[in-house]
Amino acid sequence: MNASPSVLTYSHSRSVPLSTRATALVFEDPKSKALFQHLRRVAPSNASIVITGETGTGKELVARYVHDESERSNGPFVAVNCAAFSESLVESELFGHERGAFTGAVSTKIGWFEAANGGTLFLDEIGDLPLSMQVKLLRVLQEREVVRVGSRQPIPIDVRLIAATNVNLEDAVTAGHFRADLYYRINVAALRLLPLRERPGDILPLADHFLQMYRNRLGCAAASFTPETRDQLLTYPWPGNIRELENVIHHSLLVCHDNLVRPADFHLAPLQPKPPMNRTVLTNPLEDILLELFEQNAPNLYDSLTEMIIRTAYRHCKNNQVQTARLLGVSRNILRSQLKYFGLIGHTEAAVEGKIAEGQVV
Repeated sequence: MNASPSVLTYSHSRSVPLSTRATALVFEDPKSKALFQHLRRVAPSNASIVITGETGTGKELVARYVHDESERSNGPFVAVNCAAFSESLVESELFGHERGAFTGAVSTKIGWFEAANGGTLFLDEIGDLPLSMQVKLLRVLQEREVVRVGSRQPIPIDVRLIAATNVNLEDAVTAGHFRADLYYRINVAALRLLPLRERPGDILPLADHFLQMYRNRLGCAAASFTPETRDQLLTYPWPGNIRELENVIHHSLLVCHDNLVRPADFHLAPLQPKPPMNRTVLTNPLEDILLELFEQNAPNLYDSLTEMIIRTAYRHCKNNQVQTARLLGVSRNILRSQLKYFGLIGHTEAAVEGKIAEGQVV
């Protein structure tokens, strides 16, 4: 990673796969400068850190900077996306397994905690961990040792944990989706990355950085933005944050004429952040409806309301579990359990997932 008081990038940006992750961060906006000063204070310690922010705001870049500025910089930095593993395999991925521990375990495999020994483990989307795994993770952090699946022998580890999430963990704790004891254990230092639209002072420096980067790659060293283009860069809300900005700059250089990037060269997504809801307008009618239901003493009210919320959100998201979980601010595992409970997932799918959870299907 390359770092300075104004910019963070991956050392080998060409090798970073195209994804939703941000590949650069700048610290020009006053809010970003304050974040950078906070980073410099917490990075040298061994304290666990929770980083929150929308997708594409640069959470992994910040985690890598913290690692590089700590005493563990000579050790490994291991990045793991908790949402990438099924509930039946996440324990094996994190803690490893012994040969023959379950069907398909043809050899011993170390987990990500062992792989990060002496360094830093970055757990992205930690809010997606099922509650059963949260208990085991808490024990590992407290005891500083792991036990591989299929083994009884504890293995000492020395790992600094940095966790990241795009959901509010405090709300998840209140809703019972995230363990309070684990939250307090990992949240020694908290870092919140603002969406790009809330730190406008970073937009043009980032755009200039990506312009220079792709000019060099594409061999159009004279390309530049028109004044109208810079105005549009500042007024667009960037729902995809830094990653969207990078893709837009890349595309504009491919299609621009006369080495001038104009607003017409931008390929902007039609999706834009919705304005904040008027709570005064929403709260009173909703409260009135609830009070009326309370007066009627409706049976199974909690389950009925929960099912209505889940069913409506699931339909609104076109039966997409990832989008529904993000909309409701819960993990996919929690949502999947609710969908099964209310019969919104077919019996066949539920049966297959049950077999996977029992280790019958790998």
